[in-house]
Amino acid sequence: MKKRYLLIALVLLSFVSLFLGVKNIHPLDLFRLSEEQLQVMLVSRIPRLVSILVAGAALSISGLIMQQLSRNKFVSPTTAGTDDAARLGILVALMLFTSASLIEKMIVAFVFALAGTFVFMKILDRVKYKDAIFIPLVGLMFGNVIGSLTTFFAYKNNLIQNITAWLQGDFSGILSGRYEMIYISIPLVIVAYLFANKFTIAGMGEEFAINLGLKHKQIVNIGLVIVALVSVVVMLTVGLIPFLGLVVPNLVTIYAGDNLKKSLPLTAMLGALFVLFCDILGRILIYPYEVPIGLTVGVIGSGLFLYLLIRRKAHDA
Repeated sequence: MKKRYLLIALVLLSFVSLFLGVKNIHPLDLFRLSEEQLQVMLVSRIPRLVSILVAGAALSISGLIMQQLSRNKFVSPTTAGTDDAARLGILVALMLFTSASLIEKMIVAFVFALAGTFVFMKILDRVKYKDAIFIPLVGLMFGNVIGSLTTFFAYKNNLIQNITAWLQGDFSGILSGRYEMIYISIPLVIVAYLFANKFTIAGMGEEFAINLGLKHKQIVNIGLVIVALVSVVVMLTVGLIPFLGLVVPNLVTIYAGDNLKKSLPLTAMLGALFVLFCDILGRILIYPYEVPIGLTVGVIGSGLFLYLLIRRKAHDA
């Protein structure tokens, strides 16, 4: 997991991604593209690649922050109810505003995602049984309760198809003019890097952080705002990408440890690489059709999650 190897792999797969698709564009045509080929590159291929890289990096970093603040390696936006609360927020936006814009959806979904994350953290504080596997199970149950409410109100208001569209991550619909919101994730990632050392200290416990002069609650709130906003922006742009914020940070911390300043760049690169690999895989499995990114990441991510559980159990034994 050396940075240079991840960077080389990222560049190579990015190059493959640009020239993979139904419209045949050969690498040798790069300097003599026809008008139609240039349009395909500018309107579809490049925006898709940018969305993949930003979404993969941002979601992985948000998962790493959440694991650090909750002091549990199996907590992520997927297993803490953040994504489910964001979907409920999208439904509320569709119910309140019949023709809600992306900004309106983002604001409402952000409020719900942040509230859901805060509630989970409060539950985490009150749960006495702190087993590493038990905590994400509580988060999954909490998320399923919110998901049930979302489904109920969606059926009641004939919005189930609208909500289902947000359940499955898919990059095939990414086009120029429809993905730019994901750029909001970039300054959030920069803020996360600037606060990396403070997040590391906050993850050592409230008493320890306060003794070092850190405003623990303020730092935790900043971290949760980053997690909620990244989750909402990616969901509105791409859809739900499960397990990404769970497995990538775990793989990085096994190698690099728990110092966020050191592990953040590796997490961003591996997250982008992982999503890019899964996207390319989904595009070639049933070519010329595509397997949605939510499915490929979900299958591979769930397998890696099981590996991490088994590894932990064997380590504890």
